[in-house]
Amino acid sequence: MLNSNFHYIAFLRGINVGGHAVFTMADLKKAFEKMGLKNVRTVLASGNVVFESEQKDTTVIIREIESGLKLEFNRDINVILRSLDDLKNLQSSEPFKGITMTPNIRFYVTFLSEKSRPRTMVIPFTSPQKEFSILHATALEIFSMIDLSKGKGTTDVMYMLEKEYDSPKTTRNWNTILKVLK
Repeated sequence: MLNSNFHYIAFLRGINVGGHAVFTMADLKKAFEKMGLKNVRTVLASGNVVFESEQKDTTVIIREIESGLKLEFNRDINVILRSLDDLKNLQSSEPFKGITMTPNIRFYVTFLSEKSRPRTMVIPFTSPQKEFSILHATALEIFSMIDLSKGKGTTDVMYMLEKEYDSPKTTRNWNTILKVLK
């Protein structure tokens, strides 16, 4: 019999960041398995859960995971879902092509839960002190670069994206996405 499962990655928003909503990856894995999801594994400790499901409707999967997490942990946790194929397509699009990674340059992708456009920002955008740039965006992802040599971190770009986009979102380092794909 052919495997009819679909491969997904759940990006959980706002867990294990700055001591907020701290969960062990073992507990998350058990919670996902309890929901009937298969071949569950976590990647890093920032709420990245890879799994398989027979369900093809991502809206149903998101609703079930959010309800299951609420039941298990008594906390609302936003889930942003992508298929494995979605991430492979992102990787093959080479969103950071032409930019040299150095110890001070970090690449990030922000996943939106629904299609959204910035309120006022014109993309590409570079901050006045050039500490970060929003390189480009699709309807569901935003690609940014941060230059740590300027003395700032990811909070500035995340703050700007929170102001500009209405859709719930979560941001991951590009290296995390590459680890998920392995």
